[in-house]
Amino acid sequence: MIEQAKALLDSLAITFDFPILEFIRNYLTNPFFDKVMPYITLFGEWGAFWIAVALILVLIPKTRKTGWSMGAAMLLGLIICNGILKTLIARDRPFFFYTVERMQQYTAQLPQLKGWVPVTQDDIKWLVSSDLHRSFPSGHTICCFEAATVLMIKNKWAGIPATIIAFLVAYSRLYLYVHYPTDVIFSMFAGILLGLLGCAIVAIIYKVHPPKRGKYQRANQQAE
Repeated sequence: MIEQAKALLDSLAITFDFPILEFIRNYLTNPFFDKVMPYITLFGEWGAFWIAVALILVLIPKTRKTGWSMGAAMLLGLIICNGILKTLIARDRPFFFYTVERMQQYTAQLPQLKGWVPVTQDDIKWLVSSDLHRSFPSGHTICCFEAATVLMIKNKWAGIPATIIAFLVAYSRLYLYVHYPTDVIFSMFAGILLGLLGCAIVAIIYKVHPPKRGKYQRANQQAE
């Protein structure tokens, strides 16, 4: 099953992913984005930004449940996506997959690829460094969409900017040539699903083991 998934992803890389990546590389790149995108992508780096947000929310009684929900979602993403899927699929990064030798092989099979100019790892590393074989799925995209989903459920005014950041990070992974569109699309949906699951798990825990009521909660109850 894993080998079939790898074969499908390789096929999609040629027929779907690279035309999109090439369009971005040929028509949407510029010096300004070259400087900005590596910083935008940091919002998803190891989930550090969103972990910090979750910790702050946990420390505030009013938003504690939201913080735990974000933490639960990101823990699930770390185990399932970063730990299991990345290791099992071990998909080559676009800049590594898209080498002269491999493109010559595929050009013989797909004439529409003639004239494409392959990129090399050196072309990418001046923007951002990355490992070679852990492209699927995109951990950056997943953690951002997990956080954005939880925040959108709990507070749309916090969720809207978080969602904008999530989409910008997802695009930055394509711009920086470290992920395929299929990586990012899958990761968006996975992040949303895991965000919902994180909220559900924490809601069940709160129902089974209600937290002790503090001064803030008692005051709110009396006000109601």
